[in-house]
Amino acid sequence: MIATPDRTPLPRAFFDRPVLEVAPDLLGRLLVRTTPEGPITLRLTEVEAYDGQNDPGSHAYRGRTPRNDVMFGPPGHVYVYFTYGMWHCMNLVCGPEGRASGVLLRAGEVIEGADLARKRRLSARHDKELAKGPARLATALDVDRALDGTDACATGETTGERGETPLRILTGTPVHSDQVRNGPRTGVSGDGAVHPWRYWIADDPTVSPYRAHVARRRSS
Repeated sequence: MIATPDRTPLPRAFFDRPVLEVAPDLLGRLLVRTTPEGPITLRLTEVEAYDGQNDPGSHAYRGRTPRNDVMFGPPGHVYVYFTYGMWHCMNLVCGPEGRASGVLLRAGEVIEGADLARKRRLSARHDKELAKGPARLATALDVDRALDGTDACATGETTGERGETPLRILTGTPVHSDQVRNGPRTGVSGDGAVHPWRYWIADDPTVSPYRAHVARRRSS
């Protein structure tokens, strides 16, 4: 018998921990995206940790900028960035304010609102591909820079009478440690490539394939 996922929102204290503790602990948690058309609920199956100014792979490695400003703020907020001039990716800020660490949400299983996700991911051949990769995840959930800085730990006191916020993280069903795998982060180059800070649920079909960094060729 499959246990019913816990719908209790995760408290800010969950995110106010070292990023290497938070990242694997996010597997099996639920991400709820509230849209005008209805909610979409995602079970997280793959994430990557980025350790701020101690991590050459992090956007915060060289310090604070207008782009990464949210990463230096309170834990539990959403950092959204635009990449390759085409895609958005979504992260959750971790650790104490000013630490600038975060977890990239790489993949998940859409367990509610798949009809809404399919409208945004018309190229997906199967539902397991709806959020298989960080850009696909953001596209399926209609996440863009407008949601940068969203407080995923907001309560009814800060979101109005209905207590709705565009993005929330719920307790879900945490994954047992023997089902968690880890390895190098996808597409990270240089010194940051050695860190085995990508975490995923073993044998889950929604997990994205690993790809090593490939240098982009400059046009002549």
